[in-house]
Amino acid sequence: MFVACSTLCFSKYPTEEALRVIREMKFAKADLAIHEPGPHIRPSEVAADSGKIAQKLKAANVAFAAFHLEFGDTGAVETRGQLRAVARLARVLAVPVLTVATAPAGSDLSAEITRLQEWSKIAEGEGVILTIETRADTLTADPAGAVELCRKVAGLGITLDPSNYVCGPHAPANYDSLFPLVRHVRLRDSGKAPEHFQVRVGQGEIEYGRIVTQLDRFRYDRAFTVDIRDVPDNPFPIEPEVRKLKYLLESLV
Repeated sequence: MFVACSTLCFSKYPTEEALRVIREMKFAKADLAIHEPGPHIRPSEVAADSGKIAQKLKAANVAFAAFHLEFGDTGAVETRGQLRAVARLARVLAVPVLTVATAPAGSDLSAEITRLQEWSKIAEGEGVILTIETRADTLTADPAGAVELCRKVAGLGITLDPSNYVCGPHAPANYDSLFPLVRHVRLRDSGKAPEHFQVRVGQGEIEYGRIVTQLDRFRYDRAFTVDIRDVPDNPFPIEPEVRKLKYLLESLV
């Protein structure tokens, strides 16, 4: 187990600068956001010239624990092409995990299973693990929904973001059933109210020690990503909290 850092902690910086800060803060690896409507690299850019993006990322001299992938409003064929390009980039850079969001809550489950089966095969073809993130506005808002998707889609894993079960629509939710399926983890501190999705480290309800202990039971040996988002109007400075959570997690793993 090791501690990584999401580039979304430093979304006010361009990609190279965000990775430089992560490297200088001595994180073991980075968790790169590849979002179409995002501050750093976009899936369409990877699909257009994956070789150029690979050179750019190699020059940053940072290892990557995972790619966090969000597509824009594109058709199914174009989306699959972008996923394939990002999975190929992950293989080139030895990135083991791709994280995607599932369809919105209330969507047709069978259609989502079919889509994720296609996506999982694409990722598997490049030697990469596809995971679905636990997120309050998607089909994984309820832990049972996340388990069902993994049961129906071969090779699919979970990226655990416990904040969504502390202050999401099903909160407080017991997510112990997810631990055997977890392949990646993203963490911040969160309170019980929706407006407290992100609070100062130590002021929320996230049980870091319990999460580490539970995952250790299932021989989890991957990343714990610090994912404190640099969002507009955040009520506290980000960088000190990133450092604080880094040191806390390092003391636990």
